[in-house]
Amino acid sequence: MNRNARLAIASPLPHDVRVSFEFFPPNTDKANEALWNSIQRLSPLKPSYVSVTYGAGGSTRERTHATVRRIRTETDLEPAAHLTCVSATTEEIDAIARGYWDAGVRHIVALRGDAVDGSGPYQPHPGGYAYASDLVAGLKKVADFNISVAAYPETHPEAASADADLDNLKRKIDAGASEAITQFFFDTDVYLRFLERARAAGITVPIIPGILPVTNFARVAEFSGKCAAAVPDWMAELFDGLDGDPETRKLVAASVAAEQCRALHAEGITDFHFYTMNRADLVYAICHILGVREKSETQE
Repeated sequence: MNRNARLAIASPLPHDVRVSFEFFPPNTDKANEALWNSIQRLSPLKPSYVSVTYGAGGSTRERTHATVRRIRTETDLEPAAHLTCVSATTEEIDAIARGYWDAGVRHIVALRGDAVDGSGPYQPHPGGYAYASDLVAGLKKVADFNISVAAYPETHPEAASADADLDNLKRKIDAGASEAITQFFFDTDVYLRFLERARAAGITVPIIPGILPVTNFARVAEFSGKCAAAVPDWMAELFDGLDGDPETRKLVAASVAAEQCRALHAEGITDFHFYTMNRADLVYAICHILGVREKSETQE
């Protein structure tokens, strides 16, 4: 890696960056208002697409469907609906996919999913798609969807090994996926090494880095431990002493994520997927630093 990339935030503004955003479906009226405020705030940045998640075990399935359809009908954004293998037969999933296609939704994020309510190891649903590669193949039979899948730069916690995890990613691509989105990471070298290994394994589709702006360090550190995403010591030092200072935490979070993206851009990465947590402020600021701005601004 070019170590000068660490200083990339002080370099000229990029003009070739593309972004996408992930939201989760709301479960209260207040959360619904926050979601749509975020969508309206970020919409002028013209993302490639916006994805909408399922909850654990598909628990938010109907809210996901409703949110995706509302994005499709009430905005000019391209929605990408998450689908998982959990708690559904192949017929049920195929019916959902056909409903999306009929509603004009052309992009699916296909995931294995996790056990319902963390109730032990994942077990395929009887009569369902067993794994994400099976889901991808099934969706491609339903319609010619653009399909994104998950990639894990630091290896999925249930994988037998890093090589086995990479083999699984290749199976998903070979089944018909057109791109992969990574689990969030904080060390840019982790992503770059993973990308090099994936290319060496014959995976040629875009592998888009997933970026998580950190506003609550303690919560992210706890969550990262569950999904095998390392939190570098330098991040703990940056957020040290800010537990009671949310405004400064936001400034630090924006600068860390922006520097991460600019460093990756210096290595030739031009696409970024932001886990927004249904909050627009940090993501909007980071996009501004990346040169992703409202069209009227760039034309002035």
